[in-house]
Amino acid sequence: MRATLETLGITLLVGAVQAALGGVGLAGLFALSTPLSVAPWTLVTSVYAHGSVGHLLANALALLLVGPLVERRTTRARFHAFVVTTGTLAGVAQVTVGGLLGPPAAVLGISGAVFALGGYLLAGNVVSATLFDRLRLSPRVQFLLFGLVAVALTATTAAPGVALIAHATGAFCGLAAGRVGLLDAR
Repeated sequence: MRATLETLGITLLVGAVQAALGGVGLAGLFALSTPLSVAPWTLVTSVYAHGSVGHLLANALALLLVGPLVERRTTRARFHAFVVTTGTLAGVAQVTVGGLLGPPAAVLGISGAVFALGGYLLAGNVVSATLFDRLRLSPRVQFLLFGLVAVALTATTAAPGVALIAHATGAFCGLAAGRVGLLDAR
C-alpha cells in the first residue's frame, strides 16, 4: 500500500500548495487546458490537483480502493509511472476532445488514473484472462469491447462537470494495460 499512500500524499501536498496559491489568485497554475504548450507542467500537476475538497476526497477514496490491489502486482516505480501516464493521457483527451465537442475547459484530478487502475484490475485478473483466452477474440474485437466497457464504466459517474472523456480514456488505458499485464512484475 506504500505507492498508493505516496500517491495520496503527493495529491495532498499539491492540494496544499494549490490552496496556498489560490489565496493569491494562482490556483489555476495547476489546471490542464489547451493549448498544451502554454503550460506544459500542467500535464503532471493537473493529475494531482483537484477542484475542491469534495473532489479530492472522492478521488482519494477511489484510489484507496483500487490502488493497493494493483500495487500488489507491480513495483512502486511502475505504479507511479502508470498513474502519471494514464492521468496525463486522460487529461489530454479531456481537454482536446472535449474542446472539439464544446467550449474549451480546464481539467483537474486523478480520476482518469483511478479509472485506469480499476480497468487494470478488471482486465488483468485470472478470470478475465481465462475468459479472453477461451473466447479467442481478435485484437480488434477486444479493442472494441474495451471501448464499450470503458463507456459503461464512465456512465456510472455521469454528472454535470465530471470529466467523462478523461474517465473513459483512463478506463480504456487500464483495460488494455491489464489485458497485456503491463504492470505485472512477475
